[in-house]
Amino acid sequence: MSDSYFPFATGFRTTPYWWDEAEPEARDAELPESAEIAIVGGGYAGLSAALTLARMGHAPLVLEAERIGWGASSRNGGMVSGGLKVATGALRRQLPPEQVQAIGSAAAASFPFLEELLTREAIECDYVRCGRFTPAWTPRHYEAMAARAPALQALTGLPVRMLPRERQREALGSDHYHGGMLAEACGSLHPAKYARGLAEAAERAGAVLADGVRVRGIRQHGTGFRLDTTLGELAANTVLVTTNGYSRAPDGGGAMPWLTRRLIPVGSYIIATEPLDTDFVEGLFPGRRMISDSRRVLNYFRPSPDGTRILWGGRASFAPVAPEVAAPVLRQSMLEVFPELAEIRLTHGWTGNVAFTFDFLPHIGVQDGLYYAAGCQGSGVAMASWLGHNVALKMAGAASEPFALDGLNFPTPPGYRGNPWFLPLVGEWYRLRDRLDRMLG
Repeated sequence: MSDSYFPFATGFRTTPYWWDEAEPEARDAELPESAEIAIVGGGYAGLSAALTLARMGHAPLVLEAERIGWGASSRNGGMVSGGLKVATGALRRQLPPEQVQAIGSAAAASFPFLEELLTREAIECDYVRCGRFTPAWTPRHYEAMAARAPALQALTGLPVRMLPRERQREALGSDHYHGGMLAEACGSLHPAKYARGLAEAAERAGAVLADGVRVRGIRQHGTGFRLDTTLGELAANTVLVTTNGYSRAPDGGGAMPWLTRRLIPVGSYIIATEPLDTDFVEGLFPGRRMISDSRRVLNYFRPSPDGTRILWGGRASFAPVAPEVAAPVLRQSMLEVFPELAEIRLTHGWTGNVAFTFDFLPHIGVQDGLYYAAGCQGSGVAMASWLGHNVALKMAGAASEPFALDGLNFPTPPGYRGNPWFLPLVGEWYRLRDRLDRMLG
């Protein structure tokens, strides 16, 4: 690589690559005086809930502080993981076996739900069921995956198989890892096209979407609620809050402080390379599978839907930094896996918040009369859509059976108010443990 090499292409953008084709569109926000159902948050969860409610004859109004789909819904990596993170988490140390099974099954059901939704609503978003490969950071990680694989296959109903290191290149064109797990219950899509298509489906069904409306507070009023917004007050019979990684407002407030105290907003960063030869990309990503490694501070990466670019994401920083600062960090991680990209430039680098919970589980429920759906742990394409649908059924009294993620204990530590000041400390601890794991095998 020459001494004059500069990683940013001419015209480098700090907006999502996805916005080149499907930037969230602006809508004229005309706030009515009242609404039957007000949904605070215009991402996947809120839009999915609005669609389900409208299909059942209700009149939902979706309120978004920015533009509909502006947050994680049009910024994420476009990986449809179908609840695999929940199903393979540390539940067995926390809950009884029968509850673990119920939660795992409920999470895994998000994958077929999303596929059915895309088909039913004819949403064109470059969706492909491609599978996901999880490369093992260490041999011990590989052994742990192998032990979980049968249970994961039982939950998803789709094949899960292990690829040892000598066969790793069947799924990933790199020798950086120690084999891994290939799970078929995963797909890929264009997240901003999906957000736009879901919004259009909700509008066709009768939902009203209003952007540029920030909800600053909600209070009970008679048998309903009053919402204090930047465009005035709004009365609503029922309220659903789906703000997720953006629950804490820039001024420190939020629509539902109880929920804000239970969510950890975590910044995720992604870069996109300049266009590449499709055969070259196919060599790095056989089958164009989604990739997410087993490190605590993970890397996730994929080819673009048209197979001409590589998109690489991760926790480049656990404190807020500009995309221009995060991009070289992500690029260095990318080169460790794919050194052949050393002279490839970056055209995009962007960031957005995802929402984690202190028990690492998604939640729906009701608190003080307000409904909520939140906490997808960075895997929200299918899960957020699924949570929105299920909380809508709950609101309408139309759920045919209990939902395992409904009404769970929703923990938060004493004194936490939604400002994750501790993340840089936790992040450095996780990085240290990743390094130690790699050293010790």
